[in-house]
Amino acid sequence: MNFVNALKVAWKAILTNKSRSILTMLGVIIGVGSVILLVSIGNGLQVYIEDTFEDLGSNAIYVYPTEVFGENGFGQQDERSFVAAKQFSTKHLQDLQRYRRQIKEVLPESVRGTTVRYRDTQKDITVTGTTQVYENVRNTKTIKGRFFSDSETRAGQRVAVLGYKITQDLFGNSDPVGRTIRLKGVNFEVIGVAEEKGGGAFGGPPFDNYIFIPLEAFFRLFDSTDINSFTVQVRNKEEIPEVIELLTEYLEETDNRDAKEYDVIDQREILDTINQVLGVLTIGLGGIAAISLLVGGIGIMNIMLVSVTERTREIGLRKAIGATPNQILLQFLIESSLLSLVGGAIGVGLASLASFLMVSLADFPSAITWQSILLAFGVSVSVGVIFGVAPARKASKLSPIEALRSE
Repeated sequence: MNFVNALKVAWKAILTNKSRSILTMLGVIIGVGSVILLVSIGNGLQVYIEDTFEDLGSNAIYVYPTEVFGENGFGQQDERSFVAAKQFSTKHLQDLQRYRRQIKEVLPESVRGTTVRYRDTQKDITVTGTTQVYENVRNTKTIKGRFFSDSETRAGQRVAVLGYKITQDLFGNSDPVGRTIRLKGVNFEVIGVAEEKGGGAFGGPPFDNYIFIPLEAFFRLFDSTDINSFTVQVRNKEEIPEVIELLTEYLEETDNRDAKEYDVIDQREILDTINQVLGVLTIGLGGIAAISLLVGGIGIMNIMLVSVTERTREIGLRKAIGATPNQILLQFLIESSLLSLVGGAIGVGLASLASFLMVSLADFPSAITWQSILLAFGVSVSVGVIFGVAPARKASKLSPIEALRSE
């Protein structure tokens, strides 16, 4: 019997007992589908996090007073944490802007929580005082209107760019550009609406609830000249270590700050750390899901052993007409491998469907890679071969005379 004929016989045997074959493949289906889906979710999380960091700005270094973070992360402290921390000022902004060879932009940010009112609607929001470079450094586009200009920033004009969600809360589907809102009882003209961004930086409030105003206008509104943080955008990512060293030297020697009084955070280091954690988590979850493959393999072995018992007379007849033990061995190995392979294919199909639904319905960047599919097929075939060896050997060693006598 050649390989093609053995394959046909194996396929016919599977179709003869459809219900039993499906139940036999169930463990492999669940195992392969789970492994592929979990790997795709892990890949999707990495893509999502990388996109989020790109939204925060590429080639970015963040400079914060240490007290701003605390134990619960940035944004979990109240305003007193900013007051208690040793703040920055416009002098620091001017000093850092001198390093034009390495630094492309320096983005100052001052943040306070307050309320915004439009007509009879009032909402709690976060006000960010910043400059016109925010739009480019933070990769933030305006979907309506525009961002404030350099001249408006310098003059401290009372103009505001609204986050996406707060725009919906205050104006619904109406165009807010040109309308007037009140911050702490002071009128500000809405000149733009920022695109939807989602979560905030380092656990802070969502960007979509931010209202952006010129830094000088922020100083007047809150009667403060403190700058809470800087984002330093480096011209080339290769220069990030050099700029970190430059910032450290400036803060400690020129500004006389102790190393415990500030944090200089490299965006890529944070991203690499998160990706490492996600990679380990994905491998761990994939390993747990792979236990289903072990269970599926045991199920295949059990059913194949039963099949050998049921087909004892068939085996004896084949041996009587000249089938060799190796041909019988190959026949049952092909059958167990085919069960595992078909189960793996169904698992891949179900995982692909689940991944598609996550992308289309939940807008989650789940991505199934060819590597994970090939790995799943390789593992599923291996499961069929490994767990099919014992039944196949049992079948190949049957005596033809004893086999023909069985009922």
